[in-house]
Amino acid sequence: MTVRRIVANLAAGKPGEVARFYRELFDLDIVMDHGWLITLASAGSALVQLSLASEGGSGAPVPDLSIEVDNLDEVHERALAAAQQVVYPLTDEPWGVRRFFLRDPLGTVINVLEHSH
Repeated sequence: MTVRRIVANLAAGKPGEVARFYRELFDLDIVMDHGWLITLASAGSALVQLSLASEGGSGAPVPDLSIEVDNLDEVHERALAAAQQVVYPLTDEPWGVRRFFLRDPLGTVINVLEHSH
């Protein structure tokens, strides 16, 4: 048996408005739209992973989602330009990632990260 994907499902009263947040910040594409359910995906392939945590590291809360990107500075600049709520500042972590946390329109805490070079 092979897990083909794991999908994060977030309850949203207005899926289109929340989809706009993820499309504009992370360049995700709509791959399915039923109106009541919108699925977004990246053009590249994504790994299937599930993380279980007692804390978020460096004293941060456990984030609801983690999104790894290939250009963290660009996403951080987009978030700041759109006045998104950053809840953990851009930080170089001792375990080899650079990251920041922000809230989406639903209040979901997202860990946006890039592995250090």
